[in-house]
Amino acid sequence: MGLSDLFNFLIEPISLLTWQNLVMIGVGLTLIYLAIAKKYEPVLLLPIGFGAILANLPLTAITEGDGFLAVLREAGVANELFPLLIFIGIGAMTDFGPLLENPKLALLGAAGQLGIYVTLVLALMLNFPMNQAASIGIIGAVDGPTAIFVTNQLAPELLGAVAVAAYSYMALVPIIQPPVMRAMTTDKERKVRMPYTQRKISRTARILFPIVVTIVISLLSPKASPLIATLMLGNLLRESRVVDRLSNSAQNEIANVTTLFLGLAIGGTMNGNSFIRTETLYILAIGLFAFVMDTFGGLLLGKAMYVLSGKKINPLIGAAGISAFPMSARTVQKVGQEYDYDNFLLMHAMGANTAGQLGSVIAGGVLLALVTQIL
Repeated sequence: MGLSDLFNFLIEPISLLTWQNLVMIGVGLTLIYLAIAKKYEPVLLLPIGFGAILANLPLTAITEGDGFLAVLREAGVANELFPLLIFIGIGAMTDFGPLLENPKLALLGAAGQLGIYVTLVLALMLNFPMNQAASIGIIGAVDGPTAIFVTNQLAPELLGAVAVAAYSYMALVPIIQPPVMRAMTTDKERKVRMPYTQRKISRTARILFPIVVTIVISLLSPKASPLIATLMLGNLLRESRVVDRLSNSAQNEIANVTTLFLGLAIGGTMNGNSFIRTETLYILAIGLFAFVMDTFGGLLLGKAMYVLSGKKINPLIGAAGISAFPMSARTVQKVGQEYDYDNFLLMHAMGANTAGQLGSVIAGGVLLALVTQIL
C-alpha cells in the first residue's frame, strides 16, 4: 500500500461525512452537555447523545446488520421489551400512597393528558397520517417508555424524533412548567395551604391496588395491558415486602442497564441523513405544545377544584397531573414555596403525579386501540 493509498484509506471516513451527520453529532454533544453540565435527565440524555454520535460516524456499520446498536434496537426496542422492563423499575420506585390517601387527585392525572388529544388533532390538521399523528400526540404523555412503546407500534420511522422530544421535555420540566403555572394562577391561589394529614393505608389495600388496577385497565383498554401490567408488577414487588431482592433489582440493576441500552438504541436511530427533515422540526415543536397543553389542562382542573372545594385546594398541584414523575411534583413544591416558603405541597403534588403516571399509560392504550380500529 503506497502513501497515496494509505492517505485515501485514512481520509475516506471523513470524506463521507455529510453536513447532516455533522449537525447530528453536534446534537449528540449538546445532549451530553445538558446531561453532565445541567444534569437534565442524565441517565437518558447521555447515552442517547453518545448513540447519536455513533450513528453519524461513517463506515462503522454500528447501526446496521450485526452492529451492536442495531442488535440493541432489534432486541429491546423493536419488540418493546426495554420500555416494559423500565416500567417494572418505575413501578417498584413509585409510592401510590398519596393517591390512595386522596383518590380525587386521580382527576388531575386525567386532565394532565389533555395535550395528547389536542396535539393529535393538530398533527392531523398539519396533514400527518393518523398513525404518525397519534405517535406525535403521545409525546404529550411526557413519559418516555410510553411514547416509545406506542410509537414503535404505530410509526417506528418517527421513533428517534418522538423519543428525543419526550425525554428532552421531561428533562426541561423545571423550565417549561413554571411560566405556565404562574400565568394560569393568581398570587392568592398560589398561596393556598393544603395541610397534609396522612391517612393510614392498610397493607392489604396497597397490595390489592396494583392487582385491581391491572385487571380493570386491561379489561377497559386491552392495548394498555403490557404497560399497566409491568408498572403494577413493579409496584406489587415493592408493596408485598416479601421480595426485596427483586424489588431492589427492578429499581437498580434492571432499570439502570435497560435505560443504558434503550438510550443507546434510541440514539442509534438518529442518523442525520434520515433524521434531519422538516417533519422532525414539526414533531419537536408540536411536542412542546403538547407538554404546555398538558400543564394547562391540569391547572385548569386544579382551578376548578379550587373553586369547588371552597378555595381549599391549591390549583398549582394540577400541574403535577402529567407523568414526569417526580420532577413535576418537585416543581410544584418549588413554585409554591416561591410565594409562601412555609407552604408544603409536595405530597399532594405526588398524588397528582402518580395519577398522571397511570393516566399516561391509559392514554397510550386508548391511542393504540383508536388507531388500530381506524387503520
